[in-house]
Amino acid sequence: MVMQNRYIYILCLILAFTDVVLINSAFFAAFNLVGPGREHLSLYRDFIIIFNLLWFICARAFDLYNKKTLHDKLLHTSTLECISLHYVILLLYVIFIEATNVSLILLLVFFLLLSFILFAGRLAAMLAGSWIRRRFKVARPVVLLGINPTSIQLADYFKNHDRQYSFEEYLNTDKSATDDFKENILPAISRQMKKAAETGVNEVYISLGPHEISNAGLLLKEADKQCVRLRFVPDFSKSLERQFSINYLGGLPVISLNTEPLEEMHNRFLKRLFDITFSLGVLVLIFSWLYPLLAVLIKLQGPGPVFFKQLRSGRNNESFWCYKFRSMKVNGDSDSRQASKNDSRVTPIGRFLRKSSLDELPQFLNVLMGNMSIVGPRPHMLQHTEQYRNIIDKYMVRHYLKPGITGWAQINGYRGETGSIELMEKRVKHDLWYLENWTPLLDIKIVFLTVIHLIKDHDNAF
Repeated sequence: MVMQNRYIYILCLILAFTDVVLINSAFFAAFNLVGPGREHLSLYRDFIIIFNLLWFICARAFDLYNKKTLHDKLLHTSTLECISLHYVILLLYVIFIEATNVSLILLLVFFLLLSFILFAGRLAAMLAGSWIRRRFKVARPVVLLGINPTSIQLADYFKNHDRQYSFEEYLNTDKSATDDFKENILPAISRQMKKAAETGVNEVYISLGPHEISNAGLLLKEADKQCVRLRFVPDFSKSLERQFSINYLGGLPVISLNTEPLEEMHNRFLKRLFDITFSLGVLVLIFSWLYPLLAVLIKLQGPGPVFFKQLRSGRNNESFWCYKFRSMKVNGDSDSRQASKNDSRVTPIGRFLRKSSLDELPQFLNVLMGNMSIVGPRPHMLQHTEQYRNIIDKYMVRHYLKPGITGWAQINGYRGETGSIELMEKRVKHDLWYLENWTPLLDIKIVFLTVIHLIKDHDNAF
């Protein structure tokens, strides 16, 4: 255990040090390829300091040098996310602050070289790590005490992570659950722990259900006697079907039944940064010239405002004014009735706006104001929220997030009118999956797929 912790700590330090070397090597290589010449290198001193400091800020945001991230898949994902954020912030810095010295071509070549060099370095580190693990046998031996669904799942985890763990065996007491715990079961467990310690195992995992927690103190005393570290894994397989997480509040364990990445402050910061950057880009590059044109066309279709605003359900079920380009004739039932196919209220230009989703463009203003996000569950009318909250299980959980202009449900076919309870349930199911599986790359993927969907005709948009 101590040896493995030391190995992981050293590996994290080596990874951080080599990253600094590789990042600066990538920049100097890019500078030699497309830079103005070595005699001008001193002009880039501030930029070099900034991109080094910024790298460690991004690395901290994604826990890049944390033992939890050293698993191959997580390391590659975190590295890609870190590089992407690093590039976006540097790009904004070059455009708005340091435009005179650093060219966009230099920044692009730097980014491409950095991506290649870092992933090549990761591959080399993986190969070196595999050799070190084989040479020094740093995988820690573990055993599992007792068999239940949770312990079987844990054993599979150990087997799939054999670089960190060496799963030896299940230890079974051969005692019935109806036997007296102190008289029969505890002595048998003690003998199994002693057997494990004699074979070089000093870490034993045991999965306990809620009804067995009262025995934890006695088990810990027996483990201490055998110089064995005992790890308790709660077994909720019979009482909970969904994923949960355990945190500590004032030293007390708190079980959260929803896994929410956006509960973490740094994740909310990254999402908000993406929202502001992307929405500003859309408003400046598209909305600024398209708005006057659409405003004239909307006005030509009949009296009424250019913008349509409606109270929608937002984060934590707080209502907000959601803005759209007006696509209907002014009517009295817009707050209670969804648009449907061949809806007589929709104007000709409005039909085009809805089909192309251009009517949603003003919602980028909602994003800047902070009551919406680029990606998230679509906001519903207040009346529909009250209707569905008592009908659909977990419907209100989707309001843990800011509503979005697009979402995971929309790119999976649940866009537009939801004419049945079954369709709404499927939309909610996709919204909850997004809530529990959010990553910055998932948002980028959803935006990309949304653009693809907009290019194609969609039957549900009318």
